[in-house]
Amino acid sequence: MIVRSLRQPLWILFFVLFAGQQAIAQVDTISPQHHPLHTSWLQPGLRQYLVYFQFPDKPKLLNFSLWMREVIKNQDVFEVKQTWYNADTNYFKTFYSINRASDFSPLYHSETGHNGQKAYDWSATGVKAADTVAFNKAAPYQLDFDGPNYNWHLDIETFEMLPLAAGKTFYIRFYDAGLDPPAYVKYTVTGSELLTTLDNRQVDCWMLQITGKAPQGFDYVQTFWISKAGHEFLKEVDSYNGVFRYKIKLPGLTPNLPEVLRQVVFSRSPIKLPVSPRR
Repeated sequence: MIVRSLRQPLWILFFVLFAGQQAIAQVDTISPQHHPLHTSWLQPGLRQYLVYFQFPDKPKLLNFSLWMREVIKNQDVFEVKQTWYNADTNYFKTFYSINRASDFSPLYHSETGHNGQKAYDWSATGVKAADTVAFNKAAPYQLDFDGPNYNWHLDIETFEMLPLAAGKTFYIRFYDAGLDPPAYVKYTVTGSELLTTLDNRQVDCWMLQITGKAPQGFDYVQTFWISKAGHEFLKEVDSYNGVFRYKIKLPGLTPNLPEVLRQVVFSRSPIKLPVSPRR
């Protein structure tokens, strides 16, 4: 009786400690067949990001890009259009993705750059080069899946649909079209921070982080700031191989450059450029 009376409290203590650890380290497996994304949190509209690189060995140099991502919500699908601008036209790219509106499952993804276009048809069972796209550089690519996944190229939009909270860890089943097979990628909420906006308003954000080792052998750390109230991706800081990359969401003041260009082309109106004074 004495031995039993001692074992029972120890068992209860072990259970309480185990339950406490599980509560502290909340783990969510995120995929279309497990915990789904909160698709109602993904707001349609244009998002613009200033992306710049800092090289410690070149302290006077910054490499700038402008990324534009437009989310369009239809009855059955989300469309995501991306345009990446850079001073070097070799880095100019456009992307077009279609995802199911109910759970954000990928249906189609294409990438167009100076080397041509790669386009993929995507489903829960596999991905293959789209045969409806002429001169598709992805042909004859095909890969079978052992389960559904999310498009890693839409990580920003995915983060905005996560149920972020203190102490949470997410294993998100991601796949980057044409690259390595799908895998669960670990992201951890490491804390929270107040970000100050242009109008000196403070926004309370969750900090989501991923760490790992790149195929080239160097370590990397990526940290993302997502607002608690509006689930809005506001900032990213990456560190890898001695390089820092920053991604900052811009206010909605700048024009939708792809739409401006489209209107000019369709109207056949000449583009008037300012005349630079002679020096």
